Amino acid sequence: MLLEWKPMYKTAYGKKYKTGIEWAEVCYVPNAIGNSKKGPEYRYLAKREVLDKQQQLPGMEVQLELPFPTMDIADCRYKVFGMVTNMDWEGEELIHWLHERCGKSEEVHAVMKDDLAGGKLPSDDFGENAAWWWIMVLSHNLNAMMKKFAMKGSWLPKRMKAIRFSFINLPGRVVKGSRSLIIRLTKNNPSLELLINARKEIAMLQPVPSG
Repeated sequence: MLLEWKPMYKTAYGKKYKTGIEWAEVCYVPNAIGNSKKGPEYRYLAKREVLDKQQQLPGMEVQLELPFPTMDIADCRYKVFGMVTNMDWEGEELIHWLHERCGKSEEVHAVMKDDLAGGKLPSDDFGENAAWWWIMVLSHNLNAMMKKFAMKGSWLPKRMKAIRFSFINLPGRVVKGSRSLIIRLTKNNPSLELLINARKEIAMLQPVPSG
């Protein structure tokens, strides 16, 4: 199959520069979804990047196996990568979007497993573990919503450990009286203003109909 490789560009200081990466759209329909007109429609994109040639040391003439797929074309070795999508964006824009979000899924998995105890299931019973995982996902979503809508600013990328020590586990005194509950924090606590503003933002949130 002859592919039409197109160069990729990046913009810096108001100018476009070639990145050294080329991409192409592959005309491919797998057998699993090629038997019906009502099947899902996917696009298959490929990109390649020339690997820099390095001088070989004596005794190292045999090419070592690389941790990523490669292909040799016209005395050039390319690092290749493929992606599947159902999005209708222009190909280069889609690849740039993928590069920008690269690593975020692994970061979310680390938060779910380490910060919210998703990696430590409490039982050998499937039902109990499923409930534990569902509660963990709910906690992750509520934490993400709190950072986005209530805390904002520099708190958006914070992990749960930083939030716990700087926002949740605050030393204070609980005072009951006149049918009210008052929490007194230490004097000049740096988290006091954040706590008050977060409570105001949460109070202003409007419920929306579900379904």
